[in-house]
Amino acid sequence: MHKIVFVTSNNGKFNEARSILGAKKIELLQNTEGYPELQEDDLEPIASFGAKWVAEKLQIPVMVDDSGLFINALNGFPGPYSAFVENKIGNKKILRLMEDEEDRTAYFKSVIGYCEPGNDAVVFTGIVKGLISFEERGSGGFGYDPIFEYNGRTFAEMSSEEKNKYSHRKRALEKFFEWLSSQR
Repeated sequence: MHKIVFVTSNNGKFNEARSILGAKKIELLQNTEGYPELQEDDLEPIASFGAKWVAEKLQIPVMVDDSGLFINALNGFPGPYSAFVENKIGNKKILRLMEDEEDRTAYFKSVIGYCEPGNDAVVFTGIVKGLISFEERGSGGFGYDPIFEYNGRTFAEMSSEEKNKYSHRKRALEKFFEWLSSQR
């Protein structure tokens, strides 16, 4: 079984990625040390920088994930600042910002960064489009899952197995796996 170190302190991200890649015979090992995050408007340079930084620091191949919720009516907010915003104001205040908005379209974006020491990082992007619900629904998932609706249900209303069929992270990890398989 191929092993990869996934650098994240987010256990929800780690468990999702471990489940998705485990089905592909890739074992993920979690490292929670973290890395400095660039302040950028796009997730790709953040994931690329983070993967390169950690690969050089640890001197092993690593994977990182930078993800965000992009709400169209809020000009893409919270986007690359999603974790910070979720920690500071949470889902209820995001819903309050959306109270008078007719356009409830949004998308989740996940960027997987992978790097081996001495090489440039490669990134893989996955997007899933949905809507911002009118209230929090469901008890599963983490982060914005209770307010992100896909095909009539929030991610928090789905089992982790069901969410992993559709999620932005699944789509990015599929691209990563295809690339990784072509490298062997």
